[in-house]
Amino acid sequence: MKFSKAFGEIKTNVLTELDNMKIRLEKEGRDTINFSIGTPDFRPDKHVLSVLKEASGCPELFKYGLYDSEELIDAVINWYKRRYNVKVAPENITTINGSQEGMAHISFPICDKGDIVLTPNPGYQIFSFGPLMAGADIVTYNLIKENNYLIDFNSIPEETARKAKMIVVSYPNNPVTATADYLFYERLVAFAKKYDIVVVHDNAYSELVYDDEPGISFLSVPGAFDIGIEFNSLSKSYNLTGLRLSFAIGNKEIIKRFKAFRSQIDYGICGAIQKAAIAALNGPQDILERNRTGYKKRRDALCCGLNEIGWKVPFSKGTMFTWFPIPENFSSSKEFAFKLLEESGILCVPGDSFGSLGEGYVRMALVQPIEVIEKAVQKIKECKLF
Repeated sequence: MKFSKAFGEIKTNVLTELDNMKIRLEKEGRDTINFSIGTPDFRPDKHVLSVLKEASGCPELFKYGLYDSEELIDAVINWYKRRYNVKVAPENITTINGSQEGMAHISFPICDKGDIVLTPNPGYQIFSFGPLMAGADIVTYNLIKENNYLIDFNSIPEETARKAKMIVVSYPNNPVTATADYLFYERLVAFAKKYDIVVVHDNAYSELVYDDEPGISFLSVPGAFDIGIEFNSLSKSYNLTGLRLSFAIGNKEIIKRFKAFRSQIDYGICGAIQKAAIAALNGPQDILERNRTGYKKRRDALCCGLNEIGWKVPFSKGTMFTWFPIPENFSSSKEFAFKLLEESGILCVPGDSFGSLGEGYVRMALVQPIEVIEKAVQKIKECKLF
């Protein structure tokens, strides 16, 4: 048999390797605590679950969802106006099966084979893998601590910028947890306009900013609709990860072409899920503050606890993750992650899985209750890695 040369060398995700080791430890009778995958453990609101339950009893809603309902589009329009003071028209919106799916496919209607796409290093893996699937060439820009993990547009070579077709941006950022302000987005829009680059912004974590002003939309900057779109998700904001419903919002020509492309590979969002999304967007919004407060308390418990036992770590600014430097006595993030799992039963993600500049760091997801976090800190203390 013959296989794709482009994808034949894809390696198994390190999460699979870690999970296999976790299973082995549990078979040996060891306790493990998983901080690797960012799936919320907070519950969705009862009124959303109630609507979903009722809708699931309606056979008509289980046909192909070829079109986004007017009610759902209106809910998105109103939410963006209330939350970001951004005016959005129906032609600026399409649903997608989660931001992961959107990022996987957005390059297809934008890029030709060999076009340059700018992606972050370190960065969430799909930001680069999606464009690679479309045949684009990846050129990474560096996110470094000294620049607060913001893009230094001056560091992108002029020739590269002129050749680039698209740039993928994400704030609040997974994995490095950095946030961006309005001035940054103004610089982003100016950069994209100067070099005629399409901006694709992942805004999945705008509701999880802890110590600064609330997260904003890239589209709130004048001129943003001219050059880009952003993905916004119900997964982390409303604890609806498994429903796989997000939105691509922005430039109407990009949205039009994206819709046409997706019509060839997908038949739309299930009507029952659309009903649940409407309930979440139109209903009481106190879940957003509840989640933010809950994750912040977990962040504080984890970061304070680790600092007290000698692992000197920074406090995350946003997202549901933490980004920690590994101890100086370890030579690689992967070595440390597997050693930590072996010695303490704690799962985290080695930073090099997010790119070369992730080396020397690990990511931990705030997906455990505070009492479990305190237990994890104690287990880390007892394994004497510090």
